Amino acid sequence: MTRRIAVVGAGMAAARFAERFQALGGDAEVTLYGAEPRAPYNRVLLADVLTGRYAADDLALPAGDARLRTACEVTRLDTVAHTLRLADGEDVPYDELVLATGAEPVACGGLGRGRVHVVRTAADCEGLAAAAVHAQRVVVIGGGILGVDVARALAARTVLRAASSRAGRAESSSGRAEVSSPAVTIVHHAAHLNERHLDRQAGELLQRGLAGLGISVRTGTQVRALHGADRVTAVELTDGHVLDADLVVSACGVTPHTALARAAGLPVRTGVVVDDRLSCAPDVYAIGDCAEHRDRTHGTAGAAWEQADVLAARLSGAAPDAAYAGSRPYARLSAGPLEYAAFGDPAADEDGLDVLRIADATRGSYKKLVLRGDRIAGAVLLGDLATVGALARAYERDEIVPADPFHLLTSSTA
Repeated sequence: MTRRIAVVGAGMAAARFAERFQALGGDAEVTLYGAEPRAPYNRVLLADVLTGRYAADDLALPAGDARLRTACEVTRLDTVAHTLRLADGEDVPYDELVLATGAEPVACGGLGRGRVHVVRTAADCEGLAAAAVHAQRVVVIGGGILGVDVARALAARTVLRAASSRAGRAESSSGRAEVSSPAVTIVHHAAHLNERHLDRQAGELLQRGLAGLGISVRTGTQVRALHGADRVTAVELTDGHVLDADLVVSACGVTPHTALARAAGLPVRTGVVVDDRLSCAPDVYAIGDCAEHRDRTHGTAGAAWEQADVLAARLSGAAPDAAYAGSRPYARLSAGPLEYAAFGDPAADEDGLDVLRIADATRGSYKKLVLRGDRIAGAVLLGDLATVGALARAYERDEIVPADPFHLLTSSTA
C-alpha cells in the first residue's frame, strides 16, 4: 500500500517540504490541504503586489509532485485513527501528518478586522489594493518589517491593471494605471521602528528614509479607537492625537494557528510544541509559523524552510537522523530604496560585548557589528548591504571573526 503523508496547510513551509521530499527521493504520496483557493505562493513578496511589481500569480512556489487540494479546509484531526476531516465531511486517512497551518494576524489593540485590512494572504492583498484606489489618507498600525513594507508600497504604488480597471481609472501606455499616492502614516507602539531587529540609531535612520518617501511615523503610541460609522474617517491614538484616515491597515505581527492541534489534544503553548525531530506526537510533525521549538516560535520564512528541509530529509529517508537545532535570528527588508539586514540581537547591551559602528548620515547608511568574544552576536546593515553575504555566512556558521572585524562591514568579499 502506498505510504500517505498529509500536510495540513499549503503555504511556504508546506511547499518547501513537498519540493524537498521529492528532490531527496522520498517514496510516498504527499498531499497538501490548503484552505486558500490558490496553490502555494511566496507571502514575503505580497507587498510588491500592491506596488504592481508582481501579480499574485507571479508568486507561485514549486511543490514537487505533491497533490494539491486547494480551497480544502481541514476541520478535525484524529491522531489515534490517523484520519483528518475536511469541511465537506470527508474523512481522509494518512500514515504521517505534517502540520503547516501557519499563523494569523494579531488584532491590534483589540481592533477587529471589520474595517481594518491585514496583509497575510493574496486575497487580503487584492482587497487592500482595491480599497487603496480611492484612499487619500492611510494609517498603518505597526512599524515592523511588514508595516514598513506595506506603508512603502501604499505610498508609492502603481495599482494592478485589474484593480484599476474596476475602479474606472485611465490606463497608461504601460498597461497599468498610475494612481495618486495617498498620505501614509505609520503608528508604532515602541520608541523606534522595528525594535525587535534594529537599535535606536538604525530605527531613527529608517524613519528618516521613510520621511523621504512621504511617509510620516508616530512612535511611542497606539491606536485607541477608530472613528466613523459606515467607513473609517479617523484614527484616535493613546497620546491624544487624532489622525484623519479613510484606510487602516493592521501589521502588528502574527500568532501561530494552533486551533486544530489543540482540539486534537496535541501539545500547544504559543505554538505546537515539537522536539528536535519536529515531532509533537507519534507520526505527527509541525513546521513553519505554527511550530514551537525549544520554547521559541520564529515566524520567518528562513526558519520555516530550515524546518521543512530537516523534516523532508528525515521522512524521505535521505537523513533519517536529521535534527533541527533551531534557527539563528535573521531579518531582511528590501522595500524599494529602503533595505536593511539584521542578525541576532543587534540591540543587545550586555557586559562583555564589543560594538563596532560605521554611520554615514549623508548617504543614510548605518552598520553595526556586535561581538561576543571572537564570535558575532548581532549585526545591522541599513542602506548599504554590500557586505551582507560575507557577514551572513560568518554569522550562520558561527565563525571566528577576522583580526580586523571592520573587514566584515567594509568589504563585500568573504
